[in-house]
Amino acid sequence: MFLFQACSYKNKIDTNYYCQKLGFSCIQSNKIVNFKTTKGDFEVELFGKDNPVTVSNFLENIDNDIYLNQKFYKIINFSQIRFIHGGVNPKNKNYFERNQNPNKTSLSIPLEIKFKEESNPRYNYQIKNPNETENLVNTFDNGSIAMVKSSNNKSSSTEFFFVTTNIPELDGRYSIFGKIIKGLDVLKKINKEDYIKAVKIIN
Repeated sequence: MFLFQACSYKNKIDTNYYCQKLGFSCIQSNKIVNFKTTKGDFEVELFGKDNPVTVSNFLENIDNDIYLNQKFYKIINFSQIRFIHGGVNPKNKNYFERNQNPNKTSLSIPLEIKFKEESNPRYNYQIKNPNETENLVNTFDNGSIAMVKSSNNKSSSTEFFFVTTNIPELDGRYSIFGKIIKGLDVLKKINKEDYIKAVKIIN
């Protein structure tokens, strides 16, 4: 009886399971969104084919104006790398008070990564063996966008970050769900005082 229940549960842990659980309209195609910021505009291709749960969550946030007038609340600078954090600052008490309603989307979503030889993404699975990264569909590159993590196997449902170079050390640890395809120079100008004026789905 125990083995039957375990197998049955595993079969449910797929894209449709999470979309139903989180109440998403499951987007399984790539989308283009436009970020309008105080430094200018840039466009991002969202990888809905490979990261449908993460992209569906992000698009729902856009529809609900979650990112409207939100600051890029953290900029981390290293010699060759910048991490630009955006979304809802985790210290924003007003947002968390609004989301105490149990009908609202959870404040975390599953970590979602895709392997080249597999038809479906893996959920709540973090790469520990560096050799596995060779088979990842998406890796960190200049202009990549990923969700901030809320725990080892969970992504934040609201906070995201951009990077300005490839970072193989972080591949397979975060849900990389898109990449800037136009206006990368704008991203490199953004500082902590800058904010998102709007995010719109354009295709």
